[in-house]
Amino acid sequence: MRIVAEHLSYTYNPKSPFATRALDDVNLTIEEGEFFGIIGHTGSGKSTFVQHLNGLIRLPASKKRHPKPPKAKRGQPALPMPKLQVGEFDLASKKTDFRALRKRVGMVFQYPEYQLFAETVEDDVAYGLKNFAEKKLTPEETEAAVRAALEIVGLDYNQVAEMSPFDLSGGQKRRVAIAGVIVTRPEVLILDEPAAGLDPLGKQEVMALLHRLHREWCKTVIIVSHDMDEIAENCTRAAVFSEGRAVCCMPPKELFKRAEELIGLGLDVPLTAKLCAALKRRGIEVDCDFTVGDFVNKVIALKGGQA
Repeated sequence: MRIVAEHLSYTYNPKSPFATRALDDVNLTIEEGEFFGIIGHTGSGKSTFVQHLNGLIRLPASKKRHPKPPKAKRGQPALPMPKLQVGEFDLASKKTDFRALRKRVGMVFQYPEYQLFAETVEDDVAYGLKNFAEKKLTPEETEAAVRAALEIVGLDYNQVAEMSPFDLSGGQKRRVAIAGVIVTRPEVLILDEPAAGLDPLGKQEVMALLHRLHREWCKTVIIVSHDMDEIAENCTRAAVFSEGRAVCCMPPKELFKRAEELIGLGLDVPLTAKLCAALKRRGIEVDCDFTVGDFVNKVIALKGGQA
C-alpha cells in the first residue's frame, strides 16, 4: 500500500482560543515495502501525522457531504484541498470504509502493554481479530490466527495463551500487545516509539522482531522515533518533522550528513555521525551509511590503508 499525503494540514481545537496547528501543508510519500522512519522533536506533528494514516484522525472532508476548499488568508493564494491516499483508500472521501482501512493499517501506540485488558492472553490478542472480522469466526479459526500472531512475535502459544497478560514480563507484554495488532495481518504496521523504556538488549530484540515482521508479515513498517541511532540502523528512509511540516525525507546515509541542520531543529544525530564529524576535524574522512557495522568496517579499512 503506497501512502501519499498532499497539502495535509490539521488544527487541534479549531475556532477556539486554544487552536493549535499540528500539521501545516505536509507533502510526503511512503512507498510500499519500506521500513520508514519519522523523527522530530516533541510537538513537531509526527504522531498527529501517523494517526491520520488509519483514520484515527480524519480529514474534515471525509466528514462532510460537500466539502469546501480551505479559505485563503488575506493576501495569500487559495489553499489546495488536502489529499491522503493509503493504497486504494481515499481518506479525504466520505465514502471511505475506515473499518476496512484499520484492518489493513495496524497502529501500535507508545507503551502498548498498558492497553492490555482481557483475562487471558488469547482473549486479548483475539479481540482485534473479532472486531475486524467480516464474518463470525469459528473457535478453530480464532485459535489458529492467535497462535500464528503469538508465534511470529516469539511467544509460545501453549505456554502463554491461558495466562493473564498481567502475569507476564514487561517484554512479553509488549509482544502480546503487538500480536494483538498484527493478528489481522495488516499490510502497513505503524509503531510510535516501539523501543521506548527498554534497555539496550530489549531495544535490539524489539527491532529484530520488527524486521522479522517486515520480512514475513507486514509489507511496510513505519516507526516514529526520537532515537537517531535506531533510525540509522533500521530505516530505508526517514522524514523529519518540524513545526508541523515534513521538512525533508531521505535515506539515513544522506540525512545524517546534515548534522548541523538537524541540531538546529532540536534533534540529535547518531553516535556514528558524531564520530565521523570528530574524525573529519582531524582530517580523516569516513564515508559510511552511519550504521555501526559500516562505520567500523570503513574505519578498519582506512587504518589498513595507512599501515
